[in-house]
Amino acid sequence: MDVLHHDQPPGTTHSRRDRWAMRARRLAIVVAALFTVIGIGATWTFFFGAPGVGHFRSADGRNAYMDAYMEAMEALPAPNTVHDIRTDYGSIRVYEWSTEETRDRAPVLLVPGRASGVPMWAENLPALVAERRVLAFDALGDSGMSEQSVPFATFAHQAHSIDEVVTALAPDGVHVVGHSFGGAIAASYARQYPERTLTLSLLEPVFTLARPPAGLFFWAMVSSLPLLPDGIRETALEKIGGVEDEAGAFGDDPMARMIAAATEHYQAALPQPAPLTDEELSQLTMPVYVAIASDHSLAGGASAARRAEQLPAATVQTWPDTTHSLPMQAAGAVEPVLLDFFAEAQPS
Repeated sequence: MDVLHHDQPPGTTHSRRDRWAMRARRLAIVVAALFTVIGIGATWTFFFGAPGVGHFRSADGRNAYMDAYMEAMEALPAPNTVHDIRTDYGSIRVYEWSTEETRDRAPVLLVPGRASGVPMWAENLPALVAERRVLAFDALGDSGMSEQSVPFATFAHQAHSIDEVVTALAPDGVHVVGHSFGGAIAASYARQYPERTLTLSLLEPVFTLARPPAGLFFWAMVSSLPLLPDGIRETALEKIGGVEDEAGAFGDDPMARMIAAATEHYQAALPQPAPLTDEELSQLTMPVYVAIASDHSLAGGASAARRAEQLPAATVQTWPDTTHSLPMQAAGAVEPVLLDFFAEAQPS
């Protein structure tokens, strides 16, 4: 097990950090919009879903979401192929990037956070697709282009549908990368299908190594109170997201609008995850890379990093000056770390 503590993300300058800090607000709105648009009473339903299948609440809501989704997708490199893979639980939309040089290399499978879908990887994809075949999908039961048709009875069942994608597109195995809620799904997949998981990378994984800090739920309740003075509400939202919405930056961002539309118009249907037990951690015997944010970590911060060190073959890294939006704030620096990790675990 390796523990890495960089004074600064490798290759990152102050100007680059400032640039990514602005873009990191795209993911911070996931949490902020969660508690302000649908309210604290619906928090459990948003994260964990209700019995049934994920669905839009209205045709107009679906149209608003799709407009924002398509605009957000324009920030991504154009995929080579778009797949709609039929699974036992519904149809999963998968985007594929590959080149002549990368086609025969073990691919990377990107598992998104809640309400973020494939667009969340916009800043990370260029570096990844230059070195690897990449598969990215919209999670079943969540907003996006995937369409759920059968409910998930348990959280673990999500891994079954993902394995149907892997069987169809990468039967020899994948390097699984998950962020936030997608980290919990990625870890569940790796535990159930270790023979197909070449490596596992968890970027600020929530409900995986530890529970989110209790203060998050306090500030969530504060932010949702009616008739709250704007100054107090803004403070609460900053505490939740770990970044400030300077000059209304959220409203100018297509991905922020997409996530806001998802929280308002889409009813997710995702069962409750729970942090891995010590026994479950011991079952993750493949190489595992864990990235934890130094500030406003929703993954559990230092306690999550300590638990990750129990993994049989883990590399644990704490990234300074980052929040839960780590993939975006560390874009340009995190991809070389991941690519080196893949290569060391499976030399070509």
